[in-house]
Amino acid sequence: MADRERPVAPPKIRLWRSLPILITMGLAVHLLLPQITTLEKSWSVVQDMAPWAVALAIIAQVLSYAGSGYTLHALLDANQERLSVLDGGLITMASYSIGLVAGGWVGGAAATYGWVHRVCRDRSTAILAGTLPAMLNNAVLVSTALVGTAYLLVIHNLSQEQLIEFGLILLALVVLTSGIILALRSPRPVIKLAVWLNSRWAALRHKTYSPKETVASLSHFVNAWNSLGNGRWRRPALGAVASIGFDMLTLYFLFIAAGQEVGLGVLFAGYGLPLILGKMAFMIPGGVGVIETSMAAFYTSLDVPSPVSVVVILGYRLLSFWLPGLLGFAAAAYLSRLPVSPEREQA
Repeated sequence: MADRERPVAPPKIRLWRSLPILITMGLAVHLLLPQITTLEKSWSVVQDMAPWAVALAIIAQVLSYAGSGYTLHALLDANQERLSVLDGGLITMASYSIGLVAGGWVGGAAATYGWVHRVCRDRSTAILAGTLPAMLNNAVLVSTALVGTAYLLVIHNLSQEQLIEFGLILLALVVLTSGIILALRSPRPVIKLAVWLNSRWAALRHKTYSPKETVASLSHFVNAWNSLGNGRWRRPALGAVASIGFDMLTLYFLFIAAGQEVGLGVLFAGYGLPLILGKMAFMIPGGVGVIETSMAAFYTSLDVPSPVSVVVILGYRLLSFWLPGLLGFAAAAYLSRLPVSPEREQA
């Protein structure tokens, strides 16, 4: 009598891993449904969009990821490690996608660290690669938002409530950035604080905690940061400027494609502040909903027609958020096949 084949158990679906995607899709539908009337009016804008300007927007977005790739390339090069700009851009894209479904910024940083450490023999450099690019991008973004806020103040387009709100957000980001820089110059108190916080967190979960890993990770990061002295931080910072600059150009070319010319002041004001608001809403994957609605509010208040704003903002988010988010998973599959550094194998 032939043995019966054992039934294959269905794969376990972990809902919590898919929850960020479900939230993102739900928010997108929730926000788009009330805009159906505006979208219908915007269809004529879509039909009349200049293809050459849309092509330039796509090229600008590709160059934005190339800027992020250059940041990683420059960081590793400053520490005598090698990583191509192309692989750096793919790591940025893949880490962004991983962060959307697992852990947000922390998950993305961990993914970057893992892929960089796969081809890099120095753990300190890999830790820096996982954290510094986001810090540099945020610094450039804050500078952009400050320019936009100054423009709105000059043209008297900010209410007192908005001024207080944006001022508090920018102040919080400036204080946070200043605190990180101060911590890097005097790391011992920060390491003690991190050990204390982790020990308290472990105690709340009734788990044992060893401070060795925390101390080692922070020490590696500080050592890698110190390696960027004597001006070696300039090239990674240039990559961050290129990344944000080309991302802003994506938005600008889409305005041109829609036949709406915008000045630099209007562009800065409607770009920097909404993206910062999206980052502050860290519980929402990719700031979906927050960025779109705040951008639409800004540009409408700056005399940009509503149908044009809707088309441009949705097109920008398609190029900068949705498509990279999907392509990032393919990039992650490619990166998982990268060969491990021979030096790391021997370590």
